[in-house]
Amino acid sequence: MTTPTSVPACESSLYNQWQQLRGEQPGLRARDAAARLGVSEAELTASRLGTDTVRLRPEWAALLPALGDLGQIMALTRNEHCVHERKGVYRDVTVMGSGQMGMVLSPDIDLRLFLGGWASVFAVDEATARGPQRSLQIFDRQGVAVHKVFLTSSSEEAAWAPLVERFRAELQSAELDLQPLPETKAPRPDADVDADALRTQWSQLQDTHDFFALLKRNDVARTQALRLAGPQWAEPLATVELTRVIEHAGQREVPIMVFVGNKHCIQIHSGPVRNLRWMDTWFNVLDPLFNLHLKTTGVTELWRVRKPSVDGIVTSYEGFDADGELVIQLFGVRKPGVPEREDWRALAESASPLVVQGDN
Repeated sequence: MTTPTSVPACESSLYNQWQQLRGEQPGLRARDAAARLGVSEAELTASRLGTDTVRLRPEWAALLPALGDLGQIMALTRNEHCVHERKGVYRDVTVMGSGQMGMVLSPDIDLRLFLGGWASVFAVDEATARGPQRSLQIFDRQGVAVHKVFLTSSSEEAAWAPLVERFRAELQSAELDLQPLPETKAPRPDADVDADALRTQWSQLQDTHDFFALLKRNDVARTQALRLAGPQWAEPLATVELTRVIEHAGQREVPIMVFVGNKHCIQIHSGPVRNLRWMDTWFNVLDPLFNLHLKTTGVTELWRVRKPSVDGIVTSYEGFDADGELVIQLFGVRKPGVPEREDWRALAESASPLVVQGDN
């Protein structure tokens, strides 16, 4: 079957609806505009083809390393409640697992990529009041934004056009073949889980990266495992402790690792946080190279989690939303082979556990 090419954006009904909405609400972001118009963000972006947007070939193993030619960029990864923005150079890219997995391990851009869920990619060259804003925008099979890369004032502007031309799709089609979100399996009742086996296996962890395998092996949801692990390994905290620990880390110059992701990409900042600002219910880090925007009302559950490793106990804060989805994780900065920082551990352990109804 031949895939139709796109209608020029100026003739697209969706594009015209979007422009009308933008005229009424100039500051409305594409993600929110798409929700207002009842479409995915990928469909909204595809409606721009022929005006300021080019569809690229989703050849991740070649495209991702090529982003290094752009010099300093801003990488953006978000979920429903948190946006993580990090400036740096896209380098040290590895794609593995028959193209299903990838990593970016540069000192500044640090990503874990689950490429099996990546579907489409567009180059956007948008005129704004502050000048052109150029970005690569990647979407999953549901049309949800997975990861975006924005040029900055320090980027290699001359590398943009050759990169877009190199990966330009032959057919500039707005067709996306979107698929419904797979049904989420309901967690098993707690009574059906062998909690003793879970705790034993937890105590035998040697690497924090083995935690996902632990969940899968025991067929438990993440928050369910935290509930069943016992206070030695996981303790609930009041949600206000999430921003409090970041504020204290900033005040005490304790470098932290901030993990934010979605189903297909996790982005990590490692280092200090200094310029912290509240804006209504949003908590923000506004540092030169790292910005975080956390909608605090979206975090309804917070846990202090301890995982054993060959380097000793590794302590994290994990914030979840009402659907049990992980919003944000915090660790002390550390490298494999190095024990956890004492200043981070003292800070992480300073909050009193939340007294849950039914606790003795």
